[in-house]
Amino acid sequence: MLKKLKKMKILYYDCFSGISGDMNLGAMLDLGVSRDTLISNLEKLNVGGWKLEITKDQRHGITGTKATVIIDNDSVHEHDHHHGSPDRSGHRNLADIEKIITGSSLTAEVTELSLKIFTLIAEAEATVHNKPVKEIHFHEVGAVDSIIDVVGAAICFVSLGVEKVYVSDIELGSGMVRCEHGLLPVPAPATALIVRGFPVHSGGVDFEATTPTGAAIIASIAEPLPPGLKYVIKTTGYGIGQKNNPSCPNILRVYLAETAGSQINGHQAFIVECNVDDMNPELTEYISSRLFAAGAGDVWFTPVIMKKGRPAIMISIICEEHQIGAIREILFNESTTIGMRIFPFTKETLQREFEEIDTRFGRVVIKKSFFNGRLVSVKPEADRCAAIAAETGLPMKQIIQEITALAIK
Repeated sequence: MLKKLKKMKILYYDCFSGISGDMNLGAMLDLGVSRDTLISNLEKLNVGGWKLEITKDQRHGITGTKATVIIDNDSVHEHDHHHGSPDRSGHRNLADIEKIITGSSLTAEVTELSLKIFTLIAEAEATVHNKPVKEIHFHEVGAVDSIIDVVGAAICFVSLGVEKVYVSDIELGSGMVRCEHGLLPVPAPATALIVRGFPVHSGGVDFEATTPTGAAIIASIAEPLPPGLKYVIKTTGYGIGQKNNPSCPNILRVYLAETAGSQINGHQAFIVECNVDDMNPELTEYISSRLFAAGAGDVWFTPVIMKKGRPAIMISIICEEHQIGAIREILFNESTTIGMRIFPFTKETLQREFEEIDTRFGRVVIKKSFFNGRLVSVKPEADRCAAIAAETGLPMKQIIQEITALAIK
């Protein structure tokens, strides 16, 4: 079925130099998020002893916004005595952070996203240290500046009101990073876990380009940019990082964009395949009919040569995801295969319309196919043409040609 894609407001993270919590805040402010909106909402956390320093800065001649959380440790400790206190070592666990966030007057959407980001980090740390999540104590990430980075990210994202978030390949950096446990290789183990499933690369810079906080922000809201997705850039924001790197600007670039509205006629479908070298070929017609009856879009058999020179048949089926179970049952029960392959793919077809026309042979159903609204093919229904040929004694190809000519007049 031909579909019209509506234009969609998106956010696109270009992480060519990685991402950290402060770079993200800078990029969001540079993109147009109101400073007053961000700070007034952050104050709802009731965590004292911090201020957000927002300045314009440059890297490699590119101007952007630098956001730095300035901490007054004396004020923080005095405030912590009354609200969301860390333990004696100065660390917070996930329950401490949940208490701070859920005890605020932030909106439900901001609260939910903030907790999602922190939970991702806690789960990654729990895996790295082989401990239950509730026993994980945040170190650097549990500090006030990281709480501001994470909750600030949620505030900015919600205020933008985008429908989708996409991300480029993520630069992880290289070298070693110093943390609570000493020197660790870049990416930090938690970062490596959090970015699973995202395209990444390393070595573009010689420092930790993507932090656990930055990775968790991306993993909570974004997905890799789909191949071929077209978008129109509306606004660009540059978040300036804390490093001055001579080879690559320490910048996070973010686009506020709109996908291009266009017509598509494709959807996700599946190919199911199996090879058989010990099956009676007479079974193929029956298996084919069973597969079509189960809803397969197409079925075909291909002669192949398997190992040790054995001739065989490859059975291929196009189907929808919800039909895979029935297809699997038919192949395992009716054929001699002991395994199968299942591949997702994008199925694209022409727009099709069916029409009944009057001919000298009576009414015949024809199928018209269109590409971008232009008629590209006309075919009469084959079974009807075969019946007419049997009734009249005329060649079937002549009947097809005559009806096709009549249909395109």
